[in-house]
Amino acid sequence: MEFIDVIKSRKSVRTYSDKPLDDIHLQTILEAGRNAPSFQNRQCWRFVVINDKNKIKYIASNSGIVGKINFFIKNAPILIVACANPAQSGNMNGQNYYLVDTAIALQQMMLTAWNLGIGSCWMAAFNEEKVKSILSIPPKIRIVAMSPFGYPKEKENIYGKMIKVFAASDKRKKQDKIICYNEWTL
Repeated sequence: MEFIDVIKSRKSVRTYSDKPLDDIHLQTILEAGRNAPSFQNRQCWRFVVINDKNKIKYIASNSGIVGKINFFIKNAPILIVACANPAQSGNMNGQNYYLVDTAIALQQMMLTAWNLGIGSCWMAAFNEEKVKSILSIPPKIRIVAMSPFGYPKEKENIYGKMIKVFAASDKRKKQDKIICYNEWTL
């Protein structure tokens, strides 16, 4: 697939097949994250890769901000928790770059996965303290996002369809609404 096609076709997947990820594919995904750019190349990100089905199910049932909103991850063969050590990144113009660094790394992992036919879903709706407790993550480390990784099921479940409608996932703003040249004209 051409790279622009990978970007344009990538979508959030919330329904996963039972097929396990090939280890070579997982290593390729992790290598994509490891090679991401970061503030002064400090590489503040850390990734917790969860392949224990029982632990994934436990996180699915016990990490939501509201109820069991993350239950859809229970069938994913892999869950990656993208963490960062803010002290190992930098701050410029009032922005903490650990967030940017880790987001770039996770996005590279998600695009690489999609190119391999593996779905993912950016997750921010989780209780950070609960997830940190479950995974024994030290207090100084921040969880930036989580994502399940797995082969998409052929038929999406009703939850996946409802979330797509709620999130308006298929709607992209036109370029003239988000891009201006030489000065702010939006």
